[in-house]
Amino acid sequence: MILSVMLGAGIGAACRWLLDQAVQNRHDRMFPWGTFTVNMLGSFALGVLLGAQSFGQASAELVLLLGVGFCGGFTTFSTFTFETVRLVERGSWGNAAANVIASVGVGLLAAIAGWQLATLLWQ
Repeated sequence: MILSVMLGAGIGAACRWLLDQAVQNRHDRMFPWGTFTVNMLGSFALGVLLGAQSFGQASAELVLLLGVGFCGGFTTFSTFTFETVRLVERGSWGNAAANVIASVGVGLLAAIAGWQLATLLWQ
């Protein structure tokens, strides 16, 4: 069980870093687009996975590997909060507010969309 979570988390963290860098290098440096992107993708993936589990399509072991492990390592609340604080420190209050509102709002919508996709696929 713990090895499954560790494996998923290690792979998720590496994927987060790679995707964050790829996205952030293509956008302005002020808004944290890389972290936003990984958190939204992770929210969507977790919605699909937990929806699949609720319809009997994903085992508890798979949820540990992919949900707790991979998605837990892939997404990052701590980096989101740190980057928001950095925006405030730089006086970029608008970007800080946009980051909080968009991350929470779009994150919820992404998780709901993932759940809805699972419902369409397996209900």
